[in-house]
Amino acid sequence: MDSNLKTIIEKRIEKTVKNLEKNNMQAYYVESAAGVAGKVRELMEEGQTVAVGGSMTLFECGVIDLLRSGNYRFLDRYREGLTREDIERIYRESFCADTYICSANAITENGELYNVDGNSNRVAAICYGPRSVIIIAGYNKIVKDINEAIDRVKRTAAPANTVRLDCQTYCREKGECMSLAQGEAGMTAGCSSPARICCSYVVSAYQRVKGRIKVIIVGEDLGY
Repeated sequence: MDSNLKTIIEKRIEKTVKNLEKNNMQAYYVESAAGVAGKVRELMEEGQTVAVGGSMTLFECGVIDLLRSGNYRFLDRYREGLTREDIERIYRESFCADTYICSANAITENGELYNVDGNSNRVAAICYGPRSVIIIAGYNKIVKDINEAIDRVKRTAAPANTVRLDCQTYCREKGECMSLAQGEAGMTAGCSSPARICCSYVVSAYQRVKGRIKVIIVGEDLGY
C-alpha cells in the first residue's frame, strides 16, 4: 500500500478506535491479516468454549485454523457432514460460549457497530450471552456514520453475501438492494424473498459491560 494512503487510513482507524473505547469497547489496530490470529490468542484462554458467526474475514485471517488447533473447545459450524439440525444446535450452544468471534457489517467513526442478519444468531450473540465477543474487521468496513453503514450493507455486504450463500434474492441478481432502485433508503426496506438475509438490524453503541466487546480493526481490505 502507498505510504501516504496508509497514513490517512491509519488516522481514520485511530479515530474509530478512540470512539469505540469511549463506548466501553476494547479496540485494537492490527496492521495486517497475518497478525490477527496472534491478537485473538491473547484475548482468549486455552480450553475455552469458542463459537463463531458466519464470516469470510475469519478464514482470511487464519482464525478458523487457530480455533481448530485443539487448544479450544470449538463449536465448529463449518465442520463437514453437519446437518441443518446440527448447525441449529451449535447456534444455540453458542450463547453459552466463553468467547464468540465474528466480523461486523460496518463500524462507524463514531464508535458504533452495525450488523444485519438473516437467521439472527450472530446479532443475538453480539448483544447477549457469550462472556466475551471479539469483532474482527478490515478497515474497508469503517464508515462515517449509521447512514453510510446502512448504504454499505445494501450496496456491498448483502449482495456479496447472497452470492456467497447462493440466495435467490433481488440483490444477488442486480448487485444492490431492491430498496435503492425503488427510492426507499430506509434501514429495513428491501425485498420479500424467503431467502432474504436482511431480517434483524442491530446497532451496538455504548456498552454496559466494559470490555465485553473487543474490536480488532485490520489495516487491510477484508471480507464483505
